Parts: sequence; C-alpha cells; structure tokens
Amino acid sequence: MTNSDYLLKAAIKKVSEKLNEIVVEKFEEATSIAQEAPEIIKKELDTLKGAIIEEAARMENEMGQKRNTNNSESYKDPNLNEVLKEIQEIQEKIEKFNMKMNNTI
Repeated sequence: MTNSDYLLKAAIKKVSEKLNEIVVEKFEEATSIAQEAPEIIKKELDTLKGAIIEEAARMENEMGQKRNTNNSESYKDPNLNEVLKEIQEIQEKIEKFNMKMNNTI
C-alpha cells in the first residue's frame, strides 16, 4: 500500500469514529430530554389547570355580581317578583313529584 492509501484509510477511520461519537452524544441528549419531557409536560399542565381554575373563579364572581345587581333591580318590579315566586313554586312541585316517582320505583 502507498502512503496515500494509508492516509485515505486513516481519514475514513477518524471520520467514522467522530461521526459515531457525535451520534452517541446526540442520542444521549435525546434520551435525557425524553426522560425529562413527562415532568415538563406535567408542570405545564398543572400551570394550565391553575390558570383555568382561577379564570373559572373570576367568571363565577363576575356572574355572581351581575346576578346580585339583576336581583336587586328585579325586586323593584312587582310583576317580576310574582313570576319568580311562581317559578319557585313550580320547582318545589317538580321536586316533590320527583321524590314520589323515585319512591315508587
């Protein structure tokens, strides 16, 4: 073999070794990321869950304030008060009917 043959074989060998080293290193990085991913996703979901709960509470408070405002205004209208009483009576009758039906079943 000539010197150029040795140089070519040595170059191929060293390039192959370097490529293998890079592939192994990148594989280890990917494995590490894959192991950390579930924890990262869990943290993000917990954060999202907290934000959703906060938003729901805010919306509930907002609706409660609107209901209180609407109720205080509605009590000024005697016709509306009468309708509200009728609705409440109907709801009570429905509850009694449901209880009777459940007892007969």
